[in-house]
Amino acid sequence: MLLACVFLFSVATRSIADDVEEIAKQAQNPVASLISVPFQNNLNFGVGPKDDQQNVLDIQPVIPIKLTDDWNLITRTIVPVVYEPYISPTAGDATGLGDVQLAMYLSPTKSTGSIIWGVGPAISFPTATERYLGQGKFSAGLSAAVLTIRGPWLFGFLTTDITSVGGESDRENVHQFLLQPFVNFNFAHGWYLASSPIITANWKIAEEDRWTVPVGGGGGKIFRVGKQRLNAYVQAFDNVVHPHEAGNWTLRVQLQLLFPK
Repeated sequence: MLLACVFLFSVATRSIADDVEEIAKQAQNPVASLISVPFQNNLNFGVGPKDDQQNVLDIQPVIPIKLTDDWNLITRTIVPVVYEPYISPTAGDATGLGDVQLAMYLSPTKSTGSIIWGVGPAISFPTATERYLGQGKFSAGLSAAVLTIRGPWLFGFLTTDITSVGGESDRENVHQFLLQPFVNFNFAHGWYLASSPIITANWKIAEEDRWTVPVGGGGGKIFRVGKQRLNAYVQAFDNVVHPHEAGNWTLRVQLQLLFPK
């Protein structure tokens, strides 16, 4: 009887551990069939002529939609809430909603081989509540995600390229590129190390102010509060290349609500 109890406990323990590790990999996969709501806060230091702090809270609901037995549509919406410090004597010091972005990834339900991928349209809407918090342009383009999982490792990239197609005529046209490589190493009990810098380029401005290239990383954990699954991490990045008035380093903190099936 004692041996039976020990066996059942060990099986249950392994099952819980496997469940946590699987949820961790789903949370780190941008095209996973997992409903989640990340709250990602980016605090940027050294912004503007007075080296102030800019804060951007991105609320990013991710909703997978099953189209057929073979295909999913993963919708990822980014709703930014921005505090912009003074960036010039006549601009900045504003708080409000930024430009909302929507990406939709068509992704196979079953990956062939070891590569997982998704691709689809990306749209930016001029929803900013203050002029200095957005670009005043409708923009559209493509977004794609590619990744692979090898044991405890998960790595890949997400990329988006959009260009303006309408909006306020007195605002500069937009052509922006984003590349987010990500590397995760998962430990037992939901702990992991991660690096997911967001590299951006604005093709419409001078070359010396075009790129932002961060380097860094951090770690996080999958855990539970009551019945609610959560994913929390902290990462820090040194912007080794950045526009003149942009921040020189970033502290990113994320809390992600997870709703596994």
